[in-house]
Amino acid sequence: MYARILEFVPLMEKKDEFVRVVKKEVLPILKRQDGFLEILPLVPENKTDKVLAVTLWTDKKELERSEQEWVPKVEQILRPYMTTPSTRKLYTLETALCEYFQKALIA
Repeated sequence: MYARILEFVPLMEKKDEFVRVVKKEVLPILKRQDGFLEILPLVPENKTDKVLAVTLWTDKKELERSEQEWVPKVEQILRPYMTTPSTRKLYTLETALCEYFQKALIA
């Protein structure tokens, strides 16, 4: 599995709207992508901390394709909720260390 982590500092006064937009606009885009598994939006309690949006993918090729095709559109949707530009990093998820998580995804 592979993961993309998107980081940005949010406008905390728009937190509820941000969550709604991710659910109604961003998630449907991601669900249409081959290899997409899940999104984990981690919203900070501290106003100065970053939002971490982790997306999980089965296939690196599909993750990289989504980087080119869909990330610009998703960032445009999320821009009104950011105080800083976003950064993205790609990771390999070492599933051998996440046995319970892997079983939950398969179920």
